[in-house]
Amino acid sequence: MDGVNHSTVSEFVFLGLTNSWENQLLLFLFSFSFYLASMMGNLVIVFTVTLDIHLHSPMYFLLANLSVIDMFFCSITAPKMICDIFKKHKAISFCGCITQIFFSHALGGTEMVLLIAMAFDRYVAICKPLHYLTIMSPRMCLYFLVTSWIIGFIHSLVQLIFVVDLPFCGPNILDSFYCDLPRLLRLACTNTQELEFMVIVNSGLISVGSFVLLVISYIFILFTVWKHSPGGSFKALSTLSAHITVVVLFFGPLMFFYTWPSPTSHLDKYLAIFDAFITPFLNPVIYTFRNKEMKVAMKRLCSHLLHYRKIS
Repeated sequence: MDGVNHSTVSEFVFLGLTNSWENQLLLFLFSFSFYLASMMGNLVIVFTVTLDIHLHSPMYFLLANLSVIDMFFCSITAPKMICDIFKKHKAISFCGCITQIFFSHALGGTEMVLLIAMAFDRYVAICKPLHYLTIMSPRMCLYFLVTSWIIGFIHSLVQLIFVVDLPFCGPNILDSFYCDLPRLLRLACTNTQELEFMVIVNSGLISVGSFVLLVISYIFILFTVWKHSPGGSFKALSTLSAHITVVVLFFGPLMFFYTWPSPTSHLDKYLAIFDAFITPFLNPVIYTFRNKEMKVAMKRLCSHLLHYRKIS
């Protein structure tokens, strides 16, 4: 690299998901509803955990940070997609495309590591309850959080540092509704096989590795519960099955994007909807709204707010 951007392409054009007006209307209602619900749900979680002293524990600290990441993550692509749905010319600048890729990979990598930290937290709580507060100290929670952000940003930078100086001098059409590395690399006016392999190794490895670690941790938890309390294994399975559902929906599309060599179908852009809209919506539902302690805390917070309004 010589530090100069040789690109003659100033913008990229998205083809979007559909050209049918009826389908565009349905897509707008779907995406806007899920985006609004995701933002509101995660915002409620952050405020509840922050303001309720009963939720100042390692598990809820990690959950609140997951909600913050989800709000940022779904805001990378969702608002532009919603605004572009009815536009004929769905364009994004070269810098805007690179920025979108950087933050989507940075936040995606951060969320992967944070999900592993949350699984570790549940493992310690169930398998080593007497040592839980010692192991999951505030310092350890902060360490998990800082580490997840550092790994996420390094993961993103390692890929983009080789992409920003690629020459883009030909087609600028992206058959998607957002920018991502596999499709962008195929538009470069040079041989990018080595870079594509690097992306598969980098993004594919972190996706598959994180998924395997999470599955192993869930199996360990279920085995420990079954060993000590056979009757409680069904309850644990019921709880963890919801968590596994979110993990599969989050990692499934990612593993398809970055481990499937040179995808030729349009399936990847439809699978991306799960990570852009559905997973950020399901996280608060699965991890918190099904939690009795969280629901009690939200009711308590609402009653305090109503009481404060009556006094004022």
